[in-house]
This record gives sequence, C-alpha cells and structure tokens, in this order.
Amino acid sequence: MSLRLALALCLTALPALAHDVVILGEVHDNPAHHAEQAARVSALQPRALVFEMLMPEQAALVTPDLIADADAMEKALGWAESGWPDFAMYHPIFAAAPEAAIYGAQIPREAVRAVLEDGPAETFGEGAAAYGLTDPLPPEKQAAREALQLAAHCDALPKGMLPGMVAVQRLRDAALARATVAAMAETGGPVAVITGNGHARRDWGVPAYLAHVAPDLDVFVLGQTEDGAPLQGGFDEVLSAPAAERPDPCAAFR
Repeated sequence: MSLRLALALCLTALPALAHDVVILGEVHDNPAHHAEQAARVSALQPRALVFEMLMPEQAALVTPDLIADADAMEKALGWAESGWPDFAMYHPIFAAAPEAAIYGAQIPREAVRAVLEDGPAETFGEGAAAYGLTDPLPPEKQAAREALQLAAHCDALPKGMLPGMVAVQRLRDAALARATVAAMAETGGPVAVITGNGHARRDWGVPAYLAHVAPDLDVFVLGQTEDGAPLQGGFDEVLSAPAAERPDPCAAFR
C-alpha cells in the first residue's frame, strides 16, 4: 500500500464506519480508484458488498474460498467475457472483506432491450412505483440526462435513442438501490456499494433512490475523478487520481 493510500485510509475512510451504506464511485478502468475502494472496504469491513459488475447469479458463486484464489474466481465469474476492465483491479476489493456477503445488481442484456420498448417500470417489476419508476421525469431533468448521455457517447447517438438510454440508466440505478436495500435487510449492514460515478451521484443516482425507499439509512458517497476534473452530481467526498491510460473513447464512433 502506498503512503498516499495509507494516509487516505487513516484520514478519510475511518469516519465512514458510522454509516449504514458507503457508496464508492469509480472510473471503471482507473486502477487508483479501485485501490482506494479496496482500502475503504478494508477499513469498513462491511457485512455486504454490492457490485454493479455482477449478475445476482454470479454473486451467488462467490465464497471466501473462491476469493482466496484470484485466477479461479476470475474464471468462475466469466470475467474475461464480461466486458469489464481487468479483474486484477477488482479482486483486491473482494479480498479486503472476504467474509462479506456478495450481491450483484447488473441488469441482463435482455432486460436492457426490454426497457427500451417497455420502459423502466415494467422491466423492474414489483416495487417499481416505490422506486419512482412509474413516474416520468420532469422535462428539464429528462433534457439534462439526455444531454449527458449524448456527451458520454461523443455526441454520436441519434437523438431518438436518448430517451431509451435515460430509461436504462434509471433502471440500473434502481436495481443497485434494490440490491443495497436487500443487502441491508439481510445482513444488517454496513453495506459497501461498488459502482461507477454516474450511479453514485446523489442528485439522481443510487442515493436518490435510497432516500426514496429507505430514508432512514445513513448513506455516505465517495466520488472519484481524474486529474482534478470537476465531478457533478453531489458527493460527500471527491478524490482525484491521475487519469488512466486509455485509447480515445470516441474513436469507435468516428
């Protein structure tokens, strides 16, 4: 562990021990962000870990014995075929609390396709109204989210696709919140949530859904940015790390 990471663990992670839910945002391919998450999880020792990256059936495979063998775990989860960044960045998060119950909140591809046609409420199923999915977004919020989706996809998406992209985002946020509520109910917490910054933001991400369905939960949200870039959406704490080396994300669209 680096000196910077050790100091972060001492100065910032320990106060989070008092919270029911600690949401740890990330840029998915930044190894420094995952190191920070592992340090926070190690300090918190949550009873449950919720991963955006796992399907529920994948999460059910994870045991302390499997965590102890990183290669076997990667193979058991089919991580190489998942499309997520290198498992070597994620494994230390599991290993930081090997006895924690693991929950998966990833949406299957068929559900993503369904939400484009049927909307988030029908795809989410029971409890959709409680999570606010039966209500359309106010026009200004819908427009803001569509603009964000367009920018995130290099201004290359047809505008007709943007409402569906927003619906998928709402479904993913609600699914993460639902898994967090289940983890809290079944383990008593604390619960740590590993997810991208977009899902972690307080204004319309997982914390907003938790405030709606479980307002008594004490929720702490960490956002992680790169090279000091501003991070919008509302976070209790924001850390910055050097940007990861990556190819131009807009090259594929061109």
